[in-house]
Amino acid sequence: MKSRRSWSVTASDLARNTFNPIRTVVESMKLTPNPEKPMIALSIGDPTIFGNLCPSEEIVEAVVESVRSMKYNGYAPSTGYEESRKVVASYVSVPGAAVEAKDIILCSGCSCALDLCISVLANPGQNILVPRPGFPLYRTLAEGLGIRTKFYDLKPENGWEVDLEQLEAQIDDQTAAIVLNNPSNPCGSVYSREHLSAILQIAARNFVPIIADEIYDYFVFPGHEFHPVASLTNEVPILTCGGLTKRYLIPGWRMGWIVVHDRNEALSQEVRKGLQSLSQRIIGSSTVLQGALSRILTQTPPEFFQSTIGQVYDNAQLAHQLLSGLPGMKPIMPSGAMYMMVGVDMANFPEFENDLQFVERMVTEQSVFCLPGRCFDYPNYFRIVLTVPELQLREACHRIGQFCTSHFVAPINLGKEEAMSNSHIHHELHNGIVTIIEP
Repeated sequence: MKSRRSWSVTASDLARNTFNPIRTVVESMKLTPNPEKPMIALSIGDPTIFGNLCPSEEIVEAVVESVRSMKYNGYAPSTGYEESRKVVASYVSVPGAAVEAKDIILCSGCSCALDLCISVLANPGQNILVPRPGFPLYRTLAEGLGIRTKFYDLKPENGWEVDLEQLEAQIDDQTAAIVLNNPSNPCGSVYSREHLSAILQIAARNFVPIIADEIYDYFVFPGHEFHPVASLTNEVPILTCGGLTKRYLIPGWRMGWIVVHDRNEALSQEVRKGLQSLSQRIIGSSTVLQGALSRILTQTPPEFFQSTIGQVYDNAQLAHQLLSGLPGMKPIMPSGAMYMMVGVDMANFPEFENDLQFVERMVTEQSVFCLPGRCFDYPNYFRIVLTVPELQLREACHRIGQFCTSHFVAPINLGKEEAMSNSHIHHELHNGIVTIIEP
C-alpha cells in the first residue's frame, strides 16, 4: 500500500554527509575587505588565476590539433583510449616502477582519481589515514561515503615530515589505506628517499596499501628531488594519482590518472576490476584531452617547467624573507609545490581568539586573504599561495607586516629592571621587513 500523502523529497545520505572543510570554514568567516585597498587573494590554489603563469604554446597547440583532427569527438572506453594510456604509462614509468597501459586509468582530473581510489579501497565504517595538515578533499571524498578519516601528524620542525610513530599507532584492523601527499599541499614539503622508505616500511609491516597523491610530481625547488613512492618498494601495493593540473598549468582542463602499482598481485583480484567498474560511472575523461596527451607529455619543452618552478621558487624565497622579519610570524620555507605555511604565535596577538579571527581582521584592515590553518585541520597557521605576480606578493607581505606590527603584543616576561632597560627599543617597518631599532 502506498503511504505517500504529500511531496517530501529529501537529499541522500551521500549528499548530506558531503562537505568541503575549506568552503565550510570560509563561509563562516566575516570577510569585508578594506575599500581603500585592492584585494590580494593569497588563498586560491589555481596557478592560472593571476594570468602570470600560462600553459606553453605546445600545450595549447596539442589541444587545437586534437580538436581539428575530428578523431576525438565521441566516447572513449571508460578507462581511456589505449593509445593515450600507453603515453601516460611511458611518462610515469621510472626504474623500479615501470607500468603498462593496462595499469593506467584516465580520470577527469586528479580529484576524480582520488575519489575512485578511496571508493575502491574502503567501505563505510572503515578508515583511511590522511595527513594533518593536509588537503581537505580527502575528508570530503571519504566522509560522504561513510568512510572515517584518521589523522597522522606532520612535523613543522622537521620540514613537515611524517610523525612515523604516530602514523603506525593510527593503523587498526579497519584501516583501508594510507593517503600520502608528496609534494605536499598545503606544506610544500618534498620527502627524501629515506623518509619515504620509512613510511613504506610501516605500510608493509601492517599490510596497508598506499594512495599516493603526486599531482605536484617533479614540481620541486633547487636542491631537492622528487621520488615517486612506488619506485621505492616491491612489496607495498600503491595507487598513484597524478595528472596535468598543476605542473602543466591547466587545472580547468581536467585530465588526471590513476597508476596501479600491483605489488604481489595484491590488487589483481578485485581492485583492478573495481576501478574499471567505478570508472564507468563518469563514462571516461575528456576525449579531446586524451587526443592531445601524446604531444603534451612528449613535446612540452623543459624550459617551460624550469621557468614556472623558477618563478614560484623566487616567490617562496621572497615571501620567506619578508615574513621571517615580522613579529609573531613563523614561515616555513617550502621545498616544492606552490604553497607556504606560516605559523602565527597567537600568544602575541591576544585580541584574536584563533587563526580565523586573525585572518578575518587582516582582510578587513589590509585586504589580504590567506586560508586559515583550520581549513587544513591545523590551527595557528595560515597558508599562502606562491603563484601570484612578484609585485602583488611584495605588497601583500608589506600589508601583512603592517597588520602584525599594529596588533603584536610582546610577551610580558621580563623583570621590571630589564623591561626598563629595553624600553627604548622599538620596531621599524620598511618594505614588509621589521627591524629592531636601538637609538
